Amino acid sequence: MLAGGVRKRSLRIAGHATSISLEPAFWQALGELARRRGMSVPALVAAIDGRRSGNLSSAIRLFVLASARRGELGGGEAVEGGTSWPISSI
Repeated sequence: MLAGGVRKRSLRIAGHATSISLEPAFWQALGELARRRGMSVPALVAAIDGRRSGNLSSAIRLFVLASARRGELGGGEAVEGGTSWPISSI
């Protein structure tokens, strides 16, 4: 299991405030994907929100997973038990 637990953040999307709970690795990946697309995290979350069916946090995780499978994420690291591991080795 990845260390760090779930982090809750408040964002304003589609004109309303919402709280999203994600693990730190997903927040990091989401930030990287937003930067690569030249947009803010709230703008990217709004785009994900507009296409989702179901829970927003789950939709974000699935978006990040699909992006990683397409090779859109750099050589980030995941943290497990206090040890950093290159994502490619997990």
